[in-house]
Amino acid sequence: MTTMNPTVQRIEPLIQEMPPELQLEVEDFVNYLFEKHVKKPKSKRKLKLDWRGALSDLKDQYTSVELQHKALEWWDEDVSS
Repeated sequence: MTTMNPTVQRIEPLIQEMPPELQLEVEDFVNYLFEKHVKKPKSKRKLKLDWRGALSDLKDQYTSVELQHKALEWWDEDVSS
């Protein structure tokens, strides 16, 4: 026999008092939360590394940290325009 979570014990009577259409909304919301936070999506895409070396021409100009900051600046400029 499993023991019910105290939170579930508190909300179950409230749900049971709701009309059926609101119970369906609660079910939809619980499913949404489950999909968003609990269920682990299976990624079918593999990480592509075709961008590797794309900024190698800047290696003499910037350290890796400076290049990260510069890339963020470039990205921000691109998004803002």
